[in-house]
Amino acid sequence: MELTSEQCRRYNRHLILEGFGPEAQSKLLQAKVLLVGAGGLGSPVALYLAAAGVGTIGVVDGDTVSITNLQRQVLHSTPDVGRPKVDVAKERMLAINPDVHVETYEYYLSETNAMELIKPYDFVIDGTDNFAPKYLVNDACVMLNKAFTMGGISKYSGQLMTHVPGSACYRCLFPEPPAKQDVETCAMVGVLGSIAGMLGTVQATECLKYLAGVGQLLTNSMLTFDALSMQWQRFDFGKRESCELCGTHPSIHQLKEYAFKPCKSK
Repeated sequence: MELTSEQCRRYNRHLILEGFGPEAQSKLLQAKVLLVGAGGLGSPVALYLAAAGVGTIGVVDGDTVSITNLQRQVLHSTPDVGRPKVDVAKERMLAINPDVHVETYEYYLSETNAMELIKPYDFVIDGTDNFAPKYLVNDACVMLNKAFTMGGISKYSGQLMTHVPGSACYRCLFPEPPAKQDVETCAMVGVLGSIAGMLGTVQATECLKYLAGVGQLLTNSMLTFDALSMQWQRFDFGKRESCELCGTHPSIHQLKEYAFKPCKSK
């Protein structure tokens, strides 16, 4: 893909970046990424993917902006309260870079639409705050041989992992979601707003690395961050051969949506 003169100016810092260059930028421009959740994690993801020139970005979120979102969801502003998050996301992304195409889906990911939504995309980013969509993203992506990155934040900490076909999936580490009484939601315990930006930016970076084919991804590992001690830690784990989804003899062959939904998007 030959870049235009305007694109050469816009993406100059990528083009002169050692190990990246025009070839990697062309890959971004031709890529399709699906973002599930336009909240705290999704905010920096949406902004950086658009700025980087990812050709097609899909945004899935059935929520509207509330004033409680604004402490961490920097994609949205006070005048946006009451507006659909996907509409605000598209508006902000195109304002940053009209070079990209944004598809919006003003509803929540479910067992009835997940496969159809994810299928056309090259990479999926989970930015949700409950276990139902996380397991849907994981299971659908594994079944469709899609790569994804998954993040979560709570209080002063966060964690994330990346999956590519053949690597460990979310169920390798967490076979089933925890019981309702064991889950502390964002509305219950709070979250330091800047944590969303830190973890979401890492998710965006993982996506760009995957699309461009540079660096090493956070596969077969979990990256955690503790803001109080300002420490990042990486825990490696292997693909579980007995995994019900991606193991040697899988028992999960269709999507199952867990009824427990503590929150909407972060």
